[in-house]
Amino acid sequence: MAPKELNVLVLQGGGALGAYQAGAFERLAKEGFDLDWVAGISIGAINAALICGNPPERRVKRLRTFWERVSANLALNPLIMGQKSRRAYAQYASAVVSVTGAPGFFVPRNPLTFWPWNPVQPLSYYDTSPLFDTLTELVDFTYLNDSGPRISVEAVDLETGNFTNFDSSETRIGPEHIMASGALPPGFPPVEVDGRLYWDGGLVSNTPLQYVMEHAATDPMCIFQIDLFSANGPRPENIAEVEQRLMDVRFSSRTRLTTDRFRQLHDIRAAADRLAEKLPKELQSDPDLAFLRASGPHCPVTIAHLIHRKEGFESGTKDYEFSRMTMAEHWAIGMADVKHTLSHDMWKTRQIGVDGLQVFDLGGAVPSHKGAHPKLAQNVTPIRKGATK
Repeated sequence: MAPKELNVLVLQGGGALGAYQAGAFERLAKEGFDLDWVAGISIGAINAALICGNPPERRVKRLRTFWERVSANLALNPLIMGQKSRRAYAQYASAVVSVTGAPGFFVPRNPLTFWPWNPVQPLSYYDTSPLFDTLTELVDFTYLNDSGPRISVEAVDLETGNFTNFDSSETRIGPEHIMASGALPPGFPPVEVDGRLYWDGGLVSNTPLQYVMEHAATDPMCIFQIDLFSANGPRPENIAEVEQRLMDVRFSSRTRLTTDRFRQLHDIRAAADRLAEKLPKELQSDPDLAFLRASGPHCPVTIAHLIHRKEGFESGTKDYEFSRMTMAEHWAIGMADVKHTLSHDMWKTRQIGVDGLQVFDLGGAVPSHKGAHPKLAQNVTPIRKGATK
């Protein structure tokens, strides 16, 4: 009988692209995954709060309420479909959001507040107080702290630049912790938590994967990492593609760095364990040896890595393109990618509890612009990266 795994959801930051994570979660919920821990940064922290702050039967509904609300300003679709018109529509949608904001999320500040002679200057272009109201309406923070899955969100201390983790296993999480994780300057203002000001955690690292792996216990752990930016991409051919590629590189998660470090520490611990068996008993309790044996993770880890892939119409403004049409497409593609991964033979035949790390990046879906129903990618080469035995 296979050992029970601790199911963890890791959610990257990425603004409007976060609907992809909501769709991915809906599919995981339909497949019966019972989450033990959700870790998020920025929009990933908001999605994490909506998941952890509601009972299972209400989670998808709350996610959909949030995403339909923030995309309400642009619920109409373009009159003409096609790649060029779709790209023009996306640029128009981003421009509208930059001027009007996103309902229930943020609104632009009055330009007069930036007048140089005002005694108090704003620290951001937008006001995020609508997000506070939305979170308190859609998230039951009592349930989140007392009954929901463990939640951890990451932010950056504005004054020290240090990465800070707010974890419900240690701290009672409130709306301010979630908002601090998503306070990306200069658009959004810093958020005060216990007398300190915080900015978006994505300024330091756009994924909480390292924190999750460093705080793993001994039970096998299955991590679904849902990323919104792809580190891999083609050479740009114009300035718009340069801007998008810059965003992808800047905010893509450092998954390979984290997994390589995990494997290195695992190998150090395994070597120290083998050395201990060769030493006389009086040396097996040596503190230096004990330090080496404790340096690596003590649980098997499986990572299912899902990444929102670049769509042809997207540009460097894709993180604030909150149109209803694009939101629905991201949501549907997230669902399709999870379905593709879970139905893949390599996933279905994986060995649970194998010592070390297994990473599955099995491709996913490509968008169909005839509607919000993606098709499975063709000729996708599944990758299983270095299972450690």
